[in-house]
Amino acid sequence: MKLYDTQSRQLKDVEVTQERIRMYCCGPTVYRDAHVGNLRTFLLSDLIARIVRLNGATPYLIQNITDVGHMSEDFVNDDKMLSQAKLEKIDPFEIARKYEARFHTDLAALNIQPAAAYPRASESIDMMLELIGKLVDADFAYVGSDSSVYFSAEKFATYGAISGNKLDSLKPGHRYEYSEDGAKRFHADWALWKAAGDRTEMVWDSPWGKGFPGWHIECSAMSLQLLDGHVDIHVGGIDLRFPHHENERAQSNALINEEAVSLWVHGEHLLFEGKKMSKSSGNVVLLNDVIDKGFDPLAIRLCFLENKYRSQMDLTWNSIEAADETLKRWRNKMALWGVGTEITVDPEIETAFNTDLDTSRAIIRLREIEKSDQPDKASIFRYADQVLGLDLERPVVAKVLTPHMQKLLDDRALARSEKRWSDSDQLRGELENLGLEIKDTPEGQSWS
Repeated sequence: MKLYDTQSRQLKDVEVTQERIRMYCCGPTVYRDAHVGNLRTFLLSDLIARIVRLNGATPYLIQNITDVGHMSEDFVNDDKMLSQAKLEKIDPFEIARKYEARFHTDLAALNIQPAAAYPRASESIDMMLELIGKLVDADFAYVGSDSSVYFSAEKFATYGAISGNKLDSLKPGHRYEYSEDGAKRFHADWALWKAAGDRTEMVWDSPWGKGFPGWHIECSAMSLQLLDGHVDIHVGGIDLRFPHHENERAQSNALINEEAVSLWVHGEHLLFEGKKMSKSSGNVVLLNDVIDKGFDPLAIRLCFLENKYRSQMDLTWNSIEAADETLKRWRNKMALWGVGTEITVDPEIETAFNTDLDTSRAIIRLREIEKSDQPDKASIFRYADQVLGLDLERPVVAKVLTPHMQKLLDDRALARSEKRWSDSDQLRGELENLGLEIKDTPEGQSWS
């Protein structure tokens, strides 16, 4: 099994001969719903874990829950968690639990298998304080003039190995780093612990006074503590490569004096209808939006699988609809091919899975097998679905047209023939509310 390692910039072997493969995936900051771009990254760790399991090893995955906000350049005045709490007029920890629960609902809908643990940042403060204290004692960190604790970037000789960013070329105030008034010794140093200042919510006691942890320290603390001091595979979105993973690597390596991570695996960005998803563009798509349109949420999973994880992907409503139709067709064919438990390993699919997680090649191969005349189609599809996770043996539920729906369809057909367009539109709305999709063609209306 080989995966592309961002740090070495080459394919590296995953030693699946080990009894347990220790994995860490950066989880959500739970101040809002995860959009489908976030979910693409979380699917990546699931796919890796499934292939590890297919190869006979046991994946042990930790995914953190960031419920201590501060995901912005200005930690104190624009904390995402506190801002959302004010907006919804509820306690910030209530905000965290609300969106954490929705995150798990989304994972289940995408058939993403649960991690071994989901540690919360708010419940791991002691773990972080212990690590920060060790970094101060080792002279990798210092207390700034504002009583915050900073990591001394210049003390870590190989900073930039993951991202290629060198300290002497970094500009002050780069993204996600707190811009202070001379409290740091060097502009690229980052906060391990921020002094509370005027902040009164989500603060904790520490040896350096009341405050809250910086963004990067939680992943170092959780990965080292919960994975016995080493991560075999560290997963995250490409946007986390810098500064988050660069800073995490510096913190962790400084503590143990060796590489804390064997493989850094990053998933690429997701566009929607050709644009980066953002509130300002108004194109943020949640999994519930997909479900509300009547699509199987696993259609999103299939869309992701049809693209290589290291390639930027453009998701569209048309591609989701096509994936939904493919799922229906495959499930119908699995039923026709016959129920069973046999599994046949297809060498081409096996190679695709084990060569940098090439699910797109595996899907192409399944389409070839679907059209072929070989007799063991169902058993090959079962083999592939152990990784693809598309629930291909789920029975297709036949939707029954009720007498009420049929009457509305007949009334609408009559309204259209009599050119009563407002009545036709009203009836379309009623039918769509009942879960039907209506299409008008030159031959008349059709529904699904």
